[in-house]
Amino acid sequence: MPTMKRFLQIAALFLVTLLAVGAAEPKRPNILFAIGDDISWPHMSAYGCTFVRTPAFDRVAREGVLFQNCFTSNPKCSPSRAALLTGKHTWQLEEACDHFGIFPSKFKVYPDLLEEQAGYHVGYTGKPWGPGDWKRSGRTRNPAGPMYSEFKLEPPTSGINALDYTKNFAAFLKARKPGQPFCFWYGGFEPHRPYEAGSGLRAGKKLSDVQVPAFLPDDEIVRNDLLDYALEIEWFDKHLGQMLKLLEEAGELENTLVVVTADNGMPFPRVKGNPYEMGHHLPLAIRWGAKIKPGRVVTDFISFTDMAPTFLEAVGLKPDPQMTGHSFMDVLLSPKSGRVNSARNFVVTGRERHDIGRPNDQGYPIRVLRTDDYLYLHNFKSDRWPAANPETGYKDIDNSPTKRFILSEHEKGESKYWDLAMGMRPEEELYKISSDRDCVKNLAGDSAYTKVKEKMWKDLQKFLKEQKDPRILGNGDVFDRYEYTGPRNGLPKPALPNQVPLP
Repeated sequence: MPTMKRFLQIAALFLVTLLAVGAAEPKRPNILFAIGDDISWPHMSAYGCTFVRTPAFDRVAREGVLFQNCFTSNPKCSPSRAALLTGKHTWQLEEACDHFGIFPSKFKVYPDLLEEQAGYHVGYTGKPWGPGDWKRSGRTRNPAGPMYSEFKLEPPTSGINALDYTKNFAAFLKARKPGQPFCFWYGGFEPHRPYEAGSGLRAGKKLSDVQVPAFLPDDEIVRNDLLDYALEIEWFDKHLGQMLKLLEEAGELENTLVVVTADNGMPFPRVKGNPYEMGHHLPLAIRWGAKIKPGRVVTDFISFTDMAPTFLEAVGLKPDPQMTGHSFMDVLLSPKSGRVNSARNFVVTGRERHDIGRPNDQGYPIRVLRTDDYLYLHNFKSDRWPAANPETGYKDIDNSPTKRFILSEHEKGESKYWDLAMGMRPEEELYKISSDRDCVKNLAGDSAYTKVKEKMWKDLQKFLKEQKDPRILGNGDVFDRYEYTGPRNGLPKPALPNQVPLP
């Protein structure tokens, strides 16, 4: 019996040692980050949208958390993605604040940090950071990581990209070392324009199901355009579903942090590029196996600047000192729904230069404060055309049937929708979100809301000063002098020097 007792003592000690080692070095999670190109917040079926079916997004939301208040820092492709990658607001990123800008190499990005500090296998397929120039500052690869684009397919419509996102994800998984954790960026090109006209209707979608926002004309042309947009969202979602299946079959899904969102709102007038609700408010669903209590709906405000710090904390790393966003891991791991962290009750967004089309490549600077109840916008250069100059074709709005329809109606004397999308704007705008989600009734001039407006402007200035925003510190014109690296499409080069050297 003494021998058996000694054996049991040794076995117990061995078990305790194993448990201690396991507790000290838990298996690091994988990260699958899926980002659609131009999807507005309400246009996933988990949010109740009637003309889009997104079973994969809905699954992530059902088995994880659905967020009601996720916002990009800047509602245009490359600046939005720059904020997400760096954990910094775009006005803190110098050239990377502008669309078709340069991405300075001094700003660290989370894929590099995961690879260098935690041995992660990183890569992307589809649309990474861009459009813009990441090579000019000395970077050796796109900020999203190495590209996987070998596999192509025959797309169902002319507007859908030929990349086989799913097969490229499978190739990425095959390329990693045994047991190596991964971080993958799935950047769908959809639903970016152009679309194949009438493709949504031909796929069996119904015009009657479309929910037309108040800032767009309720016309068959617009409804058709929205159905074509919806069809491409579903293509993005289809590949997400196939990727989830791959992970499930490999036994990897439960240890994968799955994050699904978009970079900015839909490519329609007064949306993409505009920090109104449809432009900067984005879908977000997150799943992480047993780590997250499923079926929760959370109202905490999440900024794109918070993504990188959250990813780093998820794998056991500290946020980089450069990052100004804050991890929301506490929100993810909480069992609560509704408002989890009471401090997450606002978000600040904005923009500088997006597409060119104003004299000397000037932008249209805006800063925005969004709370539960109100949206406040400060237009710093209200003497400029918000969608770019009329003579250059309102270049800040993607060409589309909807844009052409609004312009044709304007030529006939019907200017309501032209005013909203393309007309001059006042210095201040204030919208009551609970009763005016589409942001069409500006309350800034209403004396009943003067105190609300003044407080929001004061709070916004305080935040921007703390964040050292050049626009609020008196040096905002620097954003107009950064080089535009995109196609000029016949527009003349600026008469003034348009490039400042990298600091």
